[in-house]
Amino acid sequence: MRRTTEEFRIDRPARAELAAGAALVDPDRKELLLLHLTEEDRWCFPKGHVDPGESVETAASREVEEETGLSGISLGPEIGQVTYRFFQPKKDRSVVKTCVYFVALTTVRPVHPEPIFDQARWVSFGEARSLVEFEADRRVLDLVDAWVSQRPSAPK
Repeated sequence: MRRTTEEFRIDRPARAELAAGAALVDPDRKELLLLHLTEEDRWCFPKGHVDPGESVETAASREVEEETGLSGISLGPEIGQVTYRFFQPKKDRSVVKTCVYFVALTTVRPVHPEPIFDQARWVSFGEARSLVEFEADRRVLDLVDAWVSQRPSAPK
């Protein structure tokens, strides 16, 4: 697969983008969901653009449902944000993207990812760390892991 982005270029027009997403965690199995983006051959969390007039929370819920096919997922708290930058050769522009992430707990399976993804996989935190390619995604993993570690266990 080929990359659709490259290193950020300071000599090209720039655009700021806001996105929202969530790390879906299965608290019973201590796993989280990653999606494999076919075109870029990389693993990621469900996320996407915040539409004009849309709240970040609403965008995160919408994107999770669109990308995973899971409905009725309740978002938990915001766990943090990451900002990264890249260049889009097809659009001849640099992008500075900020993504606000939430955590969502679910035991619902299986996932029905939208067609831009060729796989959806529930994985341990350790496996997720080895699958994600970008440091920004590892920061999200760290934030989710810290949140899950501080969360009291539900009574059985």
